[in-house]
Amino acid sequence: MQPALQAEHVYYTYSDGAEALKDVSLDIAPRQIFVLFGPARSGKTTLLRLFNRLSDLIEGSAIRGSIRFNGQDVFEHGVNVPDLRRRIGMVFAVPSPLPGSIHDNMTYGLKMAGIRDAVLREERVERALKQAALWDEVKDRLDNSAFALSGGQKQRLCIARSLALEPDVLILDNPTSGLDPLSTSMVEESLHELKQRYTIIMVPHSVQQAARVATHAAFMLDGEVIEVGDVSQIFGKPHDQRTEDYVTGRFG
Repeated sequence: MQPALQAEHVYYTYSDGAEALKDVSLDIAPRQIFVLFGPARSGKTTLLRLFNRLSDLIEGSAIRGSIRFNGQDVFEHGVNVPDLRRRIGMVFAVPSPLPGSIHDNMTYGLKMAGIRDAVLREERVERALKQAALWDEVKDRLDNSAFALSGGQKQRLCIARSLALEPDVLILDNPTSGLDPLSTSMVEESLHELKQRYTIIMVPHSVQQAARVATHAAFMLDGEVIEVGDVSQIFGKPHDQRTEDYVTGRFG
C-alpha cells in the first residue's frame, strides 16, 4: 500500500540557522490516526506545516529532503498549493471561526473551491457537521453567529469546515488543548469514526491522549524521530530508552 504521506530525510532550518528538523523520515499509511508526540520544541508542529506547505509563510527558512503526498513531492515546481491545502486540511490548537454564521463558515471554503451547486453545498455541510459530531447541536441554528458557540463546538466547527472540502488528509495540531474533558471526549470519539475515511495526523495534548487515539505514533525529540511504531508497541514496549522515559513520565 502506497503511503498517504512520506517524509524522506527531511531537514528544516529557520532563517536564524536553528535546525528544527534533522533527517526525519516517516511513512504514513492511509486511513489511520498517526500521532506525533514529544516534548515542546521537538519539531512536531514544524513537520505538520511542511505537509501542506504552510511553511512557505515563514520567510528565510530552508528545507532539504522531500515530502511526498500520494507519491508526488509537495515542494516540486508547479504544485498547486491551494489545491494541496484543500486536500491536506489543517486544524489548529486555537479554534478560529470566520466572522458570520455557522452556515457561512461551512460554505465559505466550498464557494472558494468553486462549488456553485447549492444543493451539493448543503449536502456537504450536513455531512461534515455530522462527521464532526456537531450537527445535532447546531442544525436548528445554522444562521447564528459562529462566535456564540462554546470552545468545544468552535473546534468541532473548524474540523467540520475542513471536512466539507473532502480532504484526503486531516492534520490536527493539538486540537483539544483548550477544551474541557467532555468536549475532548467528543472530539476523540469523532476521530475514531473519521479514520474509516480519512488519514488523520495529529499532535496530541498529552501522552495519555496519544495512547487513546493513535493507530500508529512517532516519538520526536530535538527535531529527530526517535521511534515509530503501532500504538501497542510504542506505548507498551518501546524499543528506545528515551521513548520509554517519556511515556512513563521520567522526563518531559
